[in-house]
Amino acid sequence: MSSLRERNWTPLIVAFTVVLVGIIALLFFLPGYEGDVGFDVTILPLMNAIYNCFTLAFLIIALVAVKRKNIRLHRAFIWAAFVTTALFLVTYVVYHFLTEPTSYGGSQVMRYIYLFILATHVLLAIVNVPLALISVTLGLGGKIRQHRRIGKWTMPIWLYVSFTGIVVYLMISPYYGT
Repeated sequence: MSSLRERNWTPLIVAFTVVLVGIIALLFFLPGYEGDVGFDVTILPLMNAIYNCFTLAFLIIALVAVKRKNIRLHRAFIWAAFVTTALFLVTYVVYHFLTEPTSYGGSQVMRYIYLFILATHVLLAIVNVPLALISVTLGLGGKIRQHRRIGKWTMPIWLYVSFTGIVVYLMISPYYGT
């Protein structure tokens, strides 16, 4: 059995990324669920924003920790960011499975700003999935030089995705249910 240090995680990471992005893309073409789910699904976007807030905070703490060479704290808060990101993904997929997409209802200028932020958020979120997974497998595998090299790209992208996730929520939230 190969150790974490020797294992090539790239095929699994690529497959996971393709499946995840495919599921999320498919959700936008499916009609909203018509049945009763037993709870108010309109709470899920707020939960998504809260998970993004936690992820952003955890990433900032992890970044400060690694800059101060506190690897144990860095690792703990990266794991925390993974957990809140996973919770975000679950609530995001559930919400978009159960509902129709929400249209932005603001002014035309604000709509263009919203769409730009949303587009960069989505594209970088797609890029971030494999980057974050590769970064963590390199770190866990003890390949610190490669981990640092990928992490220099992963961290700012993940921070941007988390921050813009909050901004997207704040911009679209007045139009939920309209």
